[in-house]
Amino acid sequence: MAEAGITHKRTRPYRPQTNGKVERFNRTLLDEWAYARPYRSERERREAFPCWLHTYNHHRRHTALKSQPPASRVPNLAGQYS
Repeated sequence: MAEAGITHKRTRPYRPQTNGKVERFNRTLLDEWAYARPYRSERERREAFPCWLHTYNHHRRHTALKSQPPASRVPNLAGQYS
């Protein structure tokens, strides 16, 4: 994280109001990727993750974002402008 300039922030324990988005993402992650289908190995599961994450960020509609994917909210994504 330090190499990427990311700082780790903690939320208050036992305070779901401040952690709701993360909790929802974790549930979606489990339901739609980790346990969505049987994998033959942990390696196969890990190899499926980048594709799932791309779909989640660029193609999966989110009701909280007026049926837009999260990437639609990020200005100037790599390759978005030439």
